[in-house]
Amino acid sequence: MKFEIQEELVQKAKIPHDVFLTNLIGNHILWFVAALGLVRSFWQPLALVPVVSFALLFYTLWRAKKSKDRDQWYVYAHWQIAAERSRLFIYMLLAVLTVFFLGWAGYTYMGMQKVAVMAMIGGIGILPIMVTVLILILMESDALHQAAQGKLGKRMVEKYPFPDDIVILEDDREEGSETDTQAN
Repeated sequence: MKFEIQEELVQKAKIPHDVFLTNLIGNHILWFVAALGLVRSFWQPLALVPVVSFALLFYTLWRAKKSKDRDQWYVYAHWQIAAERSRLFIYMLLAVLTVFFLGWAGYTYMGMQKVAVMAMIGGIGILPIMVTVLILILMESDALHQAAQGKLGKRMVEKYPFPDDIVILEDDREEGSETDTQAN
């Protein structure tokens, strides 16, 4: 659905998506690749990737919770979109950390060979994160574009109903009901 939203609110609605994309692109892609080049000499830059990531993810969750009391409906809804995706990404990161821990435990206590542990960490750990990051980048880029256009998806409008004073420019809910009426 497309709404008539003031430019000030559009800018505020873009912030959660900017924060999330900064984490995904800036931290998980650019900083991670740069830190990999230094890992033999310095491990600390690589260790910053999950620290920065969790800080930004938890900030998004905290700010989304505060948004209900602070922000108008449109901004609040976009914080909730970013919060849902942040939760998903946190679960994915925790799953990967579990795989890393199991790999370390297998190597240290169960005598697994280093090659097997690296294959496990790469295949079960890093590959799903890479795919998730790419998918979330696409989803958040689209959400950022929709925020700039004054749009909100049908599911989010149903989940967070808009107040009566919001002007609707395009209502895609009516299109579906017309189709349903014609079919009967």
